[in-house]
Amino acid sequence: MTFQPFAGEIPDHVPPELVRNFPMRLGLTTTENPYTTVIPEIHRMPPVFWAPDAHLGMAPAWIFRRAREQTRIFLDTEHFSSRNLAPFSALVGGNWKMLPLEADPPEHMRYRMLLAPLLTPKKVAAMNDRVRQHARHYIDKFKDNGECEFIGEFAARFPIAVFLELFGLPIEEVEQFLIWEDNLLHEQDLDTIARAVTAVQTYIMQVVEKRRREPRDDLISYFTHTEVDGRKPTDDEIWGTCFTLYTGGLDTVTNSLGWHFRHLASHPDHQQQLRDNPALIVPAVEELLRAYSIATINRTCVKPVTVGGIELREGDRVMLATPLGSNDPDAYDNPQEVRFDREPRHLAFGSGVHNCVGLRLARRELHIAIEEILGAIPSFRIKPGAEVVANLGSVLSQQSLPLVW
Repeated sequence: MTFQPFAGEIPDHVPPELVRNFPMRLGLTTTENPYTTVIPEIHRMPPVFWAPDAHLGMAPAWIFRRAREQTRIFLDTEHFSSRNLAPFSALVGGNWKMLPLEADPPEHMRYRMLLAPLLTPKKVAAMNDRVRQHARHYIDKFKDNGECEFIGEFAARFPIAVFLELFGLPIEEVEQFLIWEDNLLHEQDLDTIARAVTAVQTYIMQVVEKRRREPRDDLISYFTHTEVDGRKPTDDEIWGTCFTLYTGGLDTVTNSLGWHFRHLASHPDHQQQLRDNPALIVPAVEELLRAYSIATINRTCVKPVTVGGIELREGDRVMLATPLGSNDPDAYDNPQEVRFDREPRHLAFGSGVHNCVGLRLARRELHIAIEEILGAIPSFRIKPGAEVVANLGSVLSQQSLPLVW
């Protein structure tokens, strides 16, 4: 079973002149840097257009490419719903939701408040030493080799190790979770995705049963023994929350690391700036998050509304591509130029009530990765002659990133 392209008719409220192909959809790849090629190309299109196969490569959606409309839609929970964002539950015949991601207000806040105390600045700062140890563990494996395949040897494994520690799971499970993550988030075959969802769910829920009997100081124990509206959470609520943290916490950090280090490998002046002045790493990460925002987030219109001069009807799907919003030439001066002193507001973590609940931890992982790698290896660059393939789906990712030093 594979994704099938849209074969229906264009709705009558869609102006024919606004029908476009969306070049950032599932299944497309490029050997060019999409941030300097594909994204500027899209910004030459109308501010809003309708693409017949934008959603998962098979369903139609409106594309709002500018930051102003994206921000408005992120903030508008009256007209736009976050329900059914991802196909995972439906693929395995479930009724669970990715929480709090797929819950609308006021339900959303109940679940978000469960997570908020776990990811406060103080809690995240307390994890600093352990996060740094995980980074050093993987860097030590390649720092004396003169080269590495950065995605596979570091960017993919490092955030999984942090996740396993948070969830109280054995660090030895990194390889298995890496396989599941790849099948969940980078496959096009629906059966493969469904099998991965089932495998992760089976594993996590077996741990939930153990934590019910023998709680520990970890997130699974917390979710299992906390309360929602004065009652114990259901299995679907526990699993939906765990699954959100698993998918969101791993892929976001992995792919952000990939793009950030590709930039540093391609811009030795910026790399040297951070080596000479490590205090620049924090603002540099914010600018890199802007320049290399990775996620396309969808919403469903639940009440007729006009946005950007376009009439949206109930049931219309909207795609909010943060790589476009964070590189909007109407919002940022020369957006393709990376400037560490820009101090940007960006859409890398979304906006509004649904902004990424784990953003503090993600930032900490990015800061530590840059600090530790710059401290451990000399000036690095992309391996001469290497072909770097980028995936252009709902998360902009790279299949590999060979670095040498």
